[in-house]
Amino acid sequence: MSTSARTRDTGPRRDGSRGDVAPGRERDSAPDAGRPLGAGSSRGASSSNGASSPNGGTAPAGAVSVSPWTITVVLVAAMIGMTAALVYGGAAAPRQVADPGTLVRWGLPVVETVHNIAMTVVMGGLLLAIGVVPRFADRSRKRPPRNSKDQAGEPEHPVFRSVMQLVEAAAVVWTVAAVAVLIFTYSDVSGSGIGTGGNYTQQLLHYITGISTGQSQAAIVMVAAVVTTLVFGVRALLGLFCTLALSFVAIVALALNGHAAGGADHMGAVNSLGLHLLGVCLWVGGLLVLIWVGPLLSREFTVSGRGGSRHTEPLLAVVLRRYSVVALGCYLLVLLSGIINAAVRIGTWEQLTSSYGILALTKLVLTLLLALAGFAHRQWLIPGVADGSRSRAATMWRVLVVEVVLMGLLMGIATALSRTAPPVPEELAPDASPARILTWYELPPEPTFARWFTTWRLDWFWVAVVVFLAVVYLWAAIKVWRRGDSWSVLRAVSWFVGLATLLYATSGGVAVYARVLFSAHMVEHMSLTMIVPLFLVSGAPVTVVLRALEPRRDGTRGPREWILRLVHSTWGRIVTHPIFAAANFAFSIVLFYFTDLFRFTLRYHVGHEFMMVHFLFTGYMFALVLIGIDPIPRRPSYPMRLVLLLATMAAHAFIGISIMSLTMVLQASWFGNMGRPWGPSALDDQQLGGMLMWGIGEFPTFLLAVIVAVLWAMEGAKENRRVDRQADRTDDAELRAYNEMMAELAERDERRR
Repeated sequence: MSTSARTRDTGPRRDGSRGDVAPGRERDSAPDAGRPLGAGSSRGASSSNGASSPNGGTAPAGAVSVSPWTITVVLVAAMIGMTAALVYGGAAAPRQVADPGTLVRWGLPVVETVHNIAMTVVMGGLLLAIGVVPRFADRSRKRPPRNSKDQAGEPEHPVFRSVMQLVEAAAVVWTVAAVAVLIFTYSDVSGSGIGTGGNYTQQLLHYITGISTGQSQAAIVMVAAVVTTLVFGVRALLGLFCTLALSFVAIVALALNGHAAGGADHMGAVNSLGLHLLGVCLWVGGLLVLIWVGPLLSREFTVSGRGGSRHTEPLLAVVLRRYSVVALGCYLLVLLSGIINAAVRIGTWEQLTSSYGILALTKLVLTLLLALAGFAHRQWLIPGVADGSRSRAATMWRVLVVEVVLMGLLMGIATALSRTAPPVPEELAPDASPARILTWYELPPEPTFARWFTTWRLDWFWVAVVVFLAVVYLWAAIKVWRRGDSWSVLRAVSWFVGLATLLYATSGGVAVYARVLFSAHMVEHMSLTMIVPLFLVSGAPVTVVLRALEPRRDGTRGPREWILRLVHSTWGRIVTHPIFAAANFAFSIVLFYFTDLFRFTLRYHVGHEFMMVHFLFTGYMFALVLIGIDPIPRRPSYPMRLVLLLATMAAHAFIGISIMSLTMVLQASWFGNMGRPWGPSALDDQQLGGMLMWGIGEFPTFLLAVIVAVLWAMEGAKENRRVDRQADRTDDAELRAYNEMMAELAERDERRR
């Protein structure tokens, strides 16, 4: 097919989408797809002369890039930053007691740095593969293949293939480095050299199985090994998405292993560190992978603009525009979570002058410098690359290299910072109170009406979730309104009221007292399960986001495509099935409160967050099935909805009465050992919790029943109006035909008599 035939204007699309890459419009320039491309390479020279590629396309004149091996500078910069920070902070100095030796003192931060860089490349590369770069090289189809059988005959896009090759190599390095970190950390903790001692193997095995730090690091090794296996064998986008989600388990383990065990704000330290690592992995890893595939991004696409116009621009500009949105969000996440995490460990302004404080300030300055580079990308460089400016492209690659150097310094300093003692002690005091030992916090004062609303302990994970959901919904609603489409203001108000209620339930007074009072815990549970979902589901977030997002036509799967894919997936059909949603809503309470799952959620940070996610998800799915307008595979009839409501109402009442009737305290080792000098006894408080479950649960259920009845009546009225309009159009043809038929039957009966 000739180039002119491939790029001719086909007119505006039927779906009205704008600003995306049109199908079948890629102009490939892949004669040397596997070779690095420099500004003065032979490949760039041939492209500037208009040499055609085997696929029939040409590279843009004056294509500019850097060698893919430029990403190695991040390792060099990281080692320099780490060495300087270790020397300045004194973390690598010999210990007076139980010194593991020079090899361990310097080897551990080195392997940690390699581990962190490899992990970021894996996560960033998977993110690009599932949502940024093209999956298939064949652009002749209007839609990408929908199943694995169709995918089997599709050639992979060179950019996608190069991304996955780098991810495969990085995953292997990640696994090996994770094993090395485990061994070096054991030697560091035990104060012995590697392999020394007669029972070294037995002690290492005990460290892995019996010590929390060793268990977390062993979990990272297993996650890295499984991810490595998957990236070599999986190419379906959904499989890669699940692989990326699995890799995030390593972030959780790292966050739990950081400077967070006994600080003044345990949950704040763990959650802020986890969010910080998430932002770094997706931001830094994505940038490194983009540099690796930079030579292949000089290909051109014909992009459909407004009004059906067509223009060509490099694939680099398209990819950078998409990645810059992710990078901006990750940068804000890294900046804010880093400040919060440092504030937890630096108690006073004077402590900023400590070695830990100076290193933290250095990280902040470097992070702010990266903001300038990001601003230049979004405001000046990316638009210039899209316009074909060779000077802008060259400047952009230089800025990217500077960013990589700064990121390497940041990662090296961060590694050294993790080995530097913070000013705020993190060990529990010998005279710590029972509440401090159990909950990581001192016992709050006796609750009063005012303290239920003035006592706050921000859970930064849920703060980040609420802010993210608020920003996305506001962006979608504004975009729909600006386009001239209608969207109910009441639905938007309902959404933000739900988010405010969610923030209070996870960070307000009810969340603080839920750690020490069973009754407050039950209020938090019922708020997340029955009150917050009512407002969130009424906001119809999926519908407004789908209206705001533009569909992609270049073979990638963007946010809109991923939402639809998950909604119609097997998992989506299961969790939104009416029977499953109702059973999960009603009976998961039994599994939670009357099994060891309750103990797990009380004693472990991960369990606590899992508990709140489960409660919110369970309630949201049930409310979505009953009163939501967002798309789901199956929605029950209105009579069925009322039956489900009555069944769940009875189940909740039965469980609430059962808890009220108990003569033993659930998790007595927790609620009975809190050492409260105020409030009712643990058993009386538990009975109050059962009463609140019964009372709080019945009112939202009754409200749901009223809403379902109103929707049923509205649906009936709508159907009546539809029938009336059809009758007006046909002049009651159906009614006349029916009357004539009945008259004919009556005459026939009369004749028989």
